[in-house]
Amino acid sequence: MKLYDSIGPNPRIVRMFMAEKGIETPKQTVDLRGGENREAPHLKRNPHGQMPTLELDDGSHLSEITAICEYLEEKQPAPPLIGATPEERAECRMWTRRLDLNIAEPLANGYRFGEALKFFEKRIPVAPEASPGLKKIAANRLQWLNKQMADGREFICGKRFTLADILLYCWIEFGNQVGQPLDPANTNIMAWLARVGERPSVKA
Repeated sequence: MKLYDSIGPNPRIVRMFMAEKGIETPKQTVDLRGGENREAPHLKRNPHGQMPTLELDDGSHLSEITAICEYLEEKQPAPPLIGATPEERAECRMWTRRLDLNIAEPLANGYRFGEALKFFEKRIPVAPEASPGLKKIAANRLQWLNKQMADGREFICGKRFTLADILLYCWIEFGNQVGQPLDPANTNIMAWLARVGERPSVKA
């Protein structure tokens, strides 16, 4: 396998997932800022021009972080980061979907259509008028999640550290860097963020 890597939260999610599993594979950095991901060689690997992309041993390519992580989980089930049973896998997928749709996506587009507009307007369709609303949605859903974690759960799926935690951690860290800092009033998430931040995989 080979990971086509870059800056940004999505590649970091895959790197962190691999680090937790102890999976090592060659990596090739794609220059996201320079637009290398929009050039023909990368578009052959991923027609969406997104990052990251995983090249499999047969020469085929996988993109989309959830698909990549689920593939890696199937190839190397231990330690389980999605789940060891149908029930555990379903729970992790439920939370990963919730976090991706309700927090990560609006946070990302709030940034792309706002602070990063000049960078993205030549690359993707943008809606600058939507940026404030998208940021508001992400902040609101974080408040909702904070209440869900008021029962003292250690991680998103209770006592299990999963892909859901990795995804949320990377996106909150990204938000902190691009003008969407986590509201300290979300005390349960703040405590969770500190716990996850102690894991060696965050350095991946």
